[in-house]
Amino acid sequence: MNIKLTKDERLRSKRIVERLFTTGKSVFIYPFKIFYFSENELSANQVQVLITVSKRNFKKAVDRNRIKRLIREAYRKNKYGLCDQLKRHNKSMAIGLIYVGETILSYQEIERKLILILQRLIEQDEEHIG
Repeated sequence: MNIKLTKDERLRSKRIVERLFTTGKSVFIYPFKIFYFSENELSANQVQVLITVSKRNFKKAVDRNRIKRLIREAYRKNKYGLCDQLKRHNKSMAIGLIYVGETILSYQEIERKLILILQRLIEQDEEHIG
């Protein structure tokens, strides 16, 4: 099992990003606003993720980059439940994680919230199938 967060798993396509924010569904779990959509077609990667932190809330690039590193690490360590779920149903998903909090949370808090987000996405996928 690959434990890396490869370049292919990062959402870079402008077309998909635009579609994510225009037609995707959204969920709010503090401190994240999550946009997502899933497709029935199986792409090379089941999940592609976009992580962003607002410059409005964090003026210093050092702070924004630290938050993104914490989010990427938490996602990398906990992505397998969602990836397995999508693989079983031959689906792919695009996820946009927007950090909207105004303070830098600890890694443990970010990881706890991200696990909750991934569980919610799995539940949403199961409801959509059933």
